[in-house]
Amino acid sequence: MAMVVVAIVGGISTLLLVLGLYSRMREDRAMSVNREMEMVTAGRKFCYRELRFATSNFADEGLLGVGVFGKVYLGFLSNINCSIAVKRITTNSHQGVKEYESEVTTITRLRHRNLVQLIGWCHDNNEFLIVYEFLPNKSLDYHLHREPCLLTRDTRYKIAMGVASALFYLQEEFDQCVLHRDIKVVDHGQGSQTTEVMLGTDGYIAPECLDTYKAIKESDVYSFGIVALEIASGKKAIALIERNGQRFKTKLVEWVWELYGKESLFDSADPRLSGNYDMEQMERLLLVGLACAHPNYFDRPSIMQAVDILSFKAALPMLPPEIYNIITSSTFISSHSNVSSRSQTQSSGTASSIHSLKG
Repeated sequence: MAMVVVAIVGGISTLLLVLGLYSRMREDRAMSVNREMEMVTAGRKFCYRELRFATSNFADEGLLGVGVFGKVYLGFLSNINCSIAVKRITTNSHQGVKEYESEVTTITRLRHRNLVQLIGWCHDNNEFLIVYEFLPNKSLDYHLHREPCLLTRDTRYKIAMGVASALFYLQEEFDQCVLHRDIKVVDHGQGSQTTEVMLGTDGYIAPECLDTYKAIKESDVYSFGIVALEIASGKKAIALIERNGQRFKTKLVEWVWELYGKESLFDSADPRLSGNYDMEQMERLLLVGLACAHPNYFDRPSIMQAVDILSFKAALPMLPPEIYNIITSSTFISSHSNVSSRSQTQSSGTASSIHSLKG
């Protein structure tokens, strides 16, 4: 099976592919890129003037989000009465034309109920833009951490199942294995539940990626594990924890591992639920999150196994309670330090596209 490395940015609600190019490369290959893209993609080719008009000249008032590869703007196509989100690739991104062509064509072929389809693209006026459906129901970050109306237990479980199902499709069912670096719950205002991958995002990136700077299936699984823990606990990946009357920041996964080692796993469940959840569902969600976020990539379940556990088709994973002591040891910490600086330095050469999932 062929493998395509991509970075998921944008979320459980939107499908988007982004890629930065050096400006000097854009002019040289503009005609070639347009011809090749038209031959192999099903998405519509837009002209720059049309997208500029649709976004009111990329007005700041319509800015939906900013990522390492560019900015996303709200647009409206009056001829079809449709709102869109337009990704404008920044000129200082460090990806090549070949990667742009390869991954746009790959993303265009993805078909899954939890993946929103690409609408179109534009390579005109020395610009690279990606057009995708706009979904107005805000992000998972908003619904978990900001909205006064709490996400119910059933909705949370469905979201986790939806993400797992889409990742299974990307890894096992699509004709190419599509990989990313790490999933991050963010608020870009693009859709109902949103995850973003920023290369080197502390709290989400798998430990082995800090050493190899390469995406593998197991690093996908790790990122999913963090999101699962976030959904279950209602806390962010870098969580604010209260202990002995004092509040401090820690990685969510370390805190949940600690509670698991103390046989107090359910203490990590979102207290705003007031215990109003199915105990077995919550246990499965938390244990799948921990298993997927195991510090050793070879000890993580496959995404298929994670789906089976969440679907009650497989037994709960057996996890060693001493993991917390391992991941907080000085040896482990020193070998995986400098998360943001090291991985951000390498980000330009590791991943070249963005796609998203919807729950």
